[in-house]
Amino acid sequence: MTDHHTYGTGVHTAGELVRLVGDRLGLDFTERESDYRGLYHLAGIPNGRIEIQPNPIPGNDDEGDLYAPEHPEAQTLLLSTAPAADPDLRARLDSIEGLIHLDQETGRTTTAL
Repeated sequence: MTDHHTYGTGVHTAGELVRLVGDRLGLDFTERESDYRGLYHLAGIPNGRIEIQPNPIPGNDDEGDLYAPEHPEAQTLLLSTAPAADPDLRARLDSIEGLIHLDQETGRTTTAL
């Protein structure tokens, strides 16, 4: 089973959110670059990861494309992925002012035989 959460904020930049989450959870984020995602920040958590990135897709200034178009007010996204629900992580992220839980997706992991 995999547990994915999407959070968003309209008040914090990616850099500010990296500092807030890093301090709150004791994490060190690494800056990464992707042709599709642009600059994003990655930190490992037990059996999972947290990623922080801008919502606007880089290079599409004319089109205004967003990773989470259903949440245009969220200029910065936080994505968490873990093998199972982690209520403690959720509570700690929910306690960050200006960070709003937007979506949860839980699915089973399939393994090919």
